[in-house]
Amino acid sequence: MSLLLHFLFGFVFSFIGSITPSMLNMTALKISLEKNKKEANYYSLGVSLVVFIQAYIAILLTKYISQNPTILESLEKGGIVIFFLLSIYFFKQSKSKKQEAKASKDRKGNSFLSGILLSLLNMFSIPFFCGTATTLEMLNLMSFDTFSIVFFSIGSTIGTFCILFLYVKYAKKIQKKTGKFTKDISLILSVITGLVAIFMLIKNVVLNG
Repeated sequence: MSLLLHFLFGFVFSFIGSITPSMLNMTALKISLEKNKKEANYYSLGVSLVVFIQAYIAILLTKYISQNPTILESLEKGGIVIFFLLSIYFFKQSKSKKQEAKASKDRKGNSFLSGILLSLLNMFSIPFFCGTATTLEMLNLMSFDTFSIVFFSIGSTIGTFCILFLYVKYAKKIQKKTGKFTKDISLILSVITGLVAIFMLIKNVVLNG
């Protein structure tokens, strides 16, 4: 299978999978509005580098995970706790909005590390790439040799960075278009992460009930 094709698969699936509002791209929007585009792009780079590792690991473990669903169950259970904690964290940020806005301007150089941390805490990435690889494998479009996995992971990395870059570049336009929706992004992030945690909890209870 063509290495270029694997790159395109990684790029397209990662790009499309990151379009809808989520913790990662809304944080990119938040940093762009509260700090500047340069810091937001540092954040995006941090997120994207972790995506490479997550995609690579996910593809390597796809066959093993499909035979051991308890691994995904463990990831989801951990994700429930993490997203609930993030929801509380972002809610507290929204309550101290003025102080946070002033403090955020003084914090330089933390955006890259924030991107790495939040991307590591994103429990959706590995299941997402496992599902993507499984689907492609069923269609005989996925190869599991080292170069194919690397090219797929590079494509995923660039796809993620591109969508975050667009959120950063058009942050003010997005805010202008959506009005009140983006006035308090911390509150929006709290709601998003809270809903994700509830969804994962319900899904876990239903599947194991």
